[in-house]
Amino acid sequence: MRDISYRVALGGIISALCLVTMFLAGVFPALYLLLPGIAGILLMIIAVEVNTGWAFLTYLAVGLLAMFITFDKEAALIFIMFFGHYPVVRFYIQKITPKILRLAVKLLLFNVCIISFFYVTVYIFGLREMLDEFDDLGRYGAYIMLGISNLVFLFYDYDLDFTYMLYRKKLMPKFRKKR
Repeated sequence: MRDISYRVALGGIISALCLVTMFLAGVFPALYLLLPGIAGILLMIIAVEVNTGWAFLTYLAVGLLAMFITFDKEAALIFIMFFGHYPVVRFYIQKITPKILRLAVKLLLFNVCIISFFYVTVYIFGLREMLDEFDDLGRYGAYIMLGISNLVFLFYDYDLDFTYMLYRKKLMPKFRKKR
């Protein structure tokens, strides 16, 4: 276990990087889903280096600050509702032994988060443009979009595996040598 000053410093650096990433979502609106995903990946570093509890505290700080200082509130909301906590919760999900059950839990969590995001965005924040986009796809537009988003989620989850292994095998040993 690292000392408290290391944890605070790492949490501050990761928080700053996450907030810059979230701020860029307002500058590049086309990347409003990609940039919160990258910010979530950064939280994995804290979960690996310190622990998941500290990563959750960092997630809460970034989520709260993102709602106040970023331009794109939709990107901040998707970070809070999925991309911020999933890379940390995933450490616990990975411990489930039957792979099919693990996949089912991941997909269930994703679908609950994304459907909640949709309802919060449309009915609480009043962004009814999302409903119009689904109408353009026809009667089953919402189901088609949910299916496509589940496929994209599976690629994101695979990317988290790749990023985690890259960090553990390539980057972490380089940082450990310099101490």
